[in-house]
Amino acid sequence: MNLSIILLLQEATGKQQSPYSSLLFFAVLIIIFYFFMIRPQMKKQKDLRQYRENLKKGDKVVTSGGIYGKIVEIKDNTAMVEIDQDVKIKVDRGSIVRGAEDLADQQKK
Repeated sequence: MNLSIILLLQEATGKQQSPYSSLLFFAVLIIIFYFFMIRPQMKKQKDLRQYRENLKKGDKVVTSGGIYGKIVEIKDNTAMVEIDQDVKIKVDRGSIVRGAEDLADQQKK
């Protein structure tokens, strides 16, 4: 009796799928992830790296800690940022996330 139920269930399911269809599904899924998640993130990181390389004296910046200031001196890996009159802090160049003008433009939108 148990064997007959198993045979009926196998016939009800019909023919099996091709392994290529599931492989195609996963390939399409990977492509979608690449174009909608991975590629935009890589572009954002590239733009930020280029922004940090092009920093110069006088640029208004915002650090990752939320400190607004103006660059008064820049070296290889560090920048001296003036946050108030005669108040300067030394920050790592990697902690500068964007320009203060960029942030002001985003807040207006």
